[in-house]
Amino acid sequence: MYGNPQRRTDLDVQERRREGGRWLKELRERAGLSQRELASLVKTDYYTFISQLENGRGRVPPDCYHAWAQALKIMPREFVKNILKYYDPVTFKILFDE
Repeated sequence: MYGNPQRRTDLDVQERRREGGRWLKELRERAGLSQRELASLVKTDYYTFISQLENGRGRVPPDCYHAWAQALKIMPREFVKNILKYYDPVTFKILFDE
């Protein structure tokens, strides 16, 4: 049985999520989007979800990566590579060994 070792209470995980949130906010601002506009583009019902992600609480759902990349005007491959660095560093290291 698989158990995810990345619990939200782990301080390292929390810090990576905050870093990822800062990266998402930077992309959103660079794209000239408000949180409401981004929420609309990625078909999220609540713009507060964007705020939560930017503050390191929660994760972009993997089935939405393409929509997020498109909304943030970034190549999907680049988006996924970077989001993995913050959300799943074990997989990131295996794939990219950086």
